[in-house]
Amino acid sequence: MTYLLMSLPFIGVALLVFVLGAAHARRHGSLATYLSSWAVATASLVILTVIFDNVMMTAGFFDYGVEHISGVRLGLIPIEDLLYPVAGALLLSGVWQMLGGAGESGAGDTAARGRSRPQEESRDA
Repeated sequence: MTYLLMSLPFIGVALLVFVLGAAHARRHGSLATYLSSWAVATASLVILTVIFDNVMMTAGFFDYGVEHISGVRLGLIPIEDLLYPVAGALLLSGVWQMLGGAGESGAGDTAARGRSRPQEESRDA
């Protein structure tokens, strides 16, 4: 079995959760923020994975058997190795959004609900 085939169920579940999170974000008017946040997080994870997996493979910490990879490599790492951070970013973004995330609560939340602090009256004696 190849790493690509092993990764497909995880990518599928993560993609489903991400799409559900996107639908939730769209209903709450935060789809653009949701997508851009995911893109930045995913890009960061992919860049870090490429750097550190190449370093670890160069150091001889681990390697992938050639019979289990597609043969396409980015430096020393097989391209399939990037599916793990992408799946993690998809899954966690979707879960975060559906649990409320940062887009539905925050510093301005109490003012938005009309619970602003009452003003103290000045006393002129």
